[in-house]
Amino acid sequence: MIYNINNKAVRQLISHGEFGLEMESLRINGDGSLAQTPHPFIGNKNITRDFCENQTEIVTDVFDNIGDMLNQLAKLQGIVSEKLEAEGELLWRFSNPPAFSSPEEIPIADFKGSVYRDYLASKYGKVKMLLSGVHLNYSLPVNVISELAAGSGKDIKDIKEYRNKLYLELAAKLLSYSWLIVYLTAASPVLDESFLRFSGISEKDIEKYSSVRCSEIGYWNFFTPTFDFSSLNAYADSIEKYIHNGDFISCSEIYYPIRVKPRGKYDLDLLRSTGINHVELRMIDLNPLSENGIFEKDIEFIHLLILFLLSTERPLPDASQQLTAVNNMKSASLADDTSLINIYGYELPLKTAAALELNRLADFSSLYFPEYLGAVKYQLSKAEKGSYSQLVRRLFADDYMHMGLKLSGKYQRSDHNVYAFCGEFGK
Repeated sequence: MIYNINNKAVRQLISHGEFGLEMESLRINGDGSLAQTPHPFIGNKNITRDFCENQTEIVTDVFDNIGDMLNQLAKLQGIVSEKLEAEGELLWRFSNPPAFSSPEEIPIADFKGSVYRDYLASKYGKVKMLLSGVHLNYSLPVNVISELAAGSGKDIKDIKEYRNKLYLELAAKLLSYSWLIVYLTAASPVLDESFLRFSGISEKDIEKYSSVRCSEIGYWNFFTPTFDFSSLNAYADSIEKYIHNGDFISCSEIYYPIRVKPRGKYDLDLLRSTGINHVELRMIDLNPLSENGIFEKDIEFIHLLILFLLSTERPLPDASQQLTAVNNMKSASLADDTSLINIYGYELPLKTAAALELNRLADFSSLYFPEYLGAVKYQLSKAEKGSYSQLVRRLFADDYMHMGLKLSGKYQRSDHNVYAFCGEFGK
């Protein structure tokens, strides 16, 4: 399913998106230790927690433009900062956790009557559950999907089936490009040795990664599942196969870069009955160089990539191609940008492959979405002059805890002028 990108009316339709963010951060005490206090935002629908009781998760509403979404994110972060400052706590601004002396210091989130997180802790251990990140949710407005279906030239009898097919194809394409998003947004190269020690990982790996959570030692299942993207029922069946086999307890346990989700609870029965509402991109690091944890130009770039993929024909990936896509993403999380990935049937160094795709996207943007050309040039500049992860390593590797605490304090008391500390990104 592709759209005639040469049709101006079609371009105007698909350029309208709906955006939402979920951003996780750990609450810490003034000395950098993990906060042990209960979640302080009970009753606020936009501020919850994830695996840990101290893992604050900010969830924005859905907006029809990126700027409004980031404005709400900033307001919610202000609410969090004000409350935590009064309690003598801070938000840790990295995807990788601060130092801790024992996994016993990691408090499982206290959702009354829920044993799911206890199950995860028993199966995977608590330590990796400290890894935090950003999820970007994307959808097309319902009226836009209806207009696209009406203008497709095909006899569309079931708009829900059309929508499901659109999102499944988009999710499959995004999976193939997840390596590029990781390469450009990786910002978690610095680790405290306690993470390695309590994960059973060799300390020689402490400088190996640009994004720990997306790497081979990050937030993954014990094996890589594969799915059938040909229809919603086939997709749900391929997930249920793993659940029935005892590999996973629910769909939420599948740690994967892309999800298709219904409106509301992530549940396969709900997904089948109501259809796909949005695509969730789960591979973005918290960026300590940005006061908000993410730069607007990175979200603009991801939106441009989505627009490109919506207008590009690509066969659905089979199991082998899905495994290659996940392996490419793990390779993109390495600090060595000469590491090889497999695209178009060739093995190319990361930096070479990224330049190839970015130049294709620059041409696409110039022709069809010139408002996003600056976002592509921004990515090209990073690829040429130095990535987020390289700057984060220079700034924080020598004294991760001290400099991390200093950063948390600056952001908590921020007057929106932190670039003297963090560098020039995002100005």
